[in-house]
Amino acid sequence: MGLELIQAEGRQWRGVLIVAAALLSPAALCAETGSGGIYSRQGLAAQSALEASRSAVGRVPGDFPMRDRRSREVRLSDYRGKPLLVNFVYTGCFEVCPSSTVVLRNAVDAMRDRFGSDQFQVVTIGFDQPTDSPAALRSYAAQRRIRDPNWEFLSPRREDVEALARDFGFSYVATSGGFDHTLQVSILDAEGRIRRQVLGDTFSAESLGEPLRRLIAGRMLQDSSGISDLLDRVRILCSVYDPITGKYRVSYALYLEIAGGLTFIAAVLWFAIGEWRSARALRRLAPH
Repeated sequence: MGLELIQAEGRQWRGVLIVAAALLSPAALCAETGSGGIYSRQGLAAQSALEASRSAVGRVPGDFPMRDRRSREVRLSDYRGKPLLVNFVYTGCFEVCPSSTVVLRNAVDAMRDRFGSDQFQVVTIGFDQPTDSPAALRSYAAQRRIRDPNWEFLSPRREDVEALARDFGFSYVATSGGFDHTLQVSILDAEGRIRRQVLGDTFSAESLGEPLRRLIAGRMLQDSSGISDLLDRVRILCSVYDPITGKYRVSYALYLEIAGGLTFIAAVLWFAIGEWRSARALRRLAPH
């Protein structure tokens, strides 16, 4: 399974990574001091971070215990059964993490409008432990006005952060100003396997929605239990991203293609049935 990296649109000068100040403007960094990290304060190597992200595709991350915003213990396996978006933030960041979270919120809202409110789930993990506590993440989500019932903010144990980050291909290092870290959203399938990494700080409904749309449609095909599931799958497959509105809309062209295909199949069947009836009638009339 190859890596399909999709760079988010806009602000090309910021690139796909939030890295050391030598590579990016200081304004692109999360500039507040965190509680410390597991890496040395040497800055984040862009190539190594990209390779780490690439290597995570196809992997099922470890099922570490974490706490949600209500301090209840949960695991990533609790979110299986539907596609899942996962990203990492730290609550002490006052620029990049908050702004990228708001952009992600807007993309999620746009995808919910078209795909349905419960077709996929979102998890944000606070990696600066113990600072990113359930209470801190609850406040962080409230400040970003995230009220999505299928979006949870999780606080891992401090001793699990390194392994959890490695499993997701997420890189970060502590600096004098907070953390340098990759900005990415990992797209997991219903079985919990990472299928795509979307990198950058302007996650759009298009960059996330296209791979997510295929995962949702594939899951619905496997789990289809009736005509309503079939209609939902057709509706999702017939959705296209509108860059003007930043949302998904119905594509009547796709509906027409489907209708044309069904009409062709019906015509072929009608012709085959007619030929079979004619051949049967001739056999009856033939002398014995």
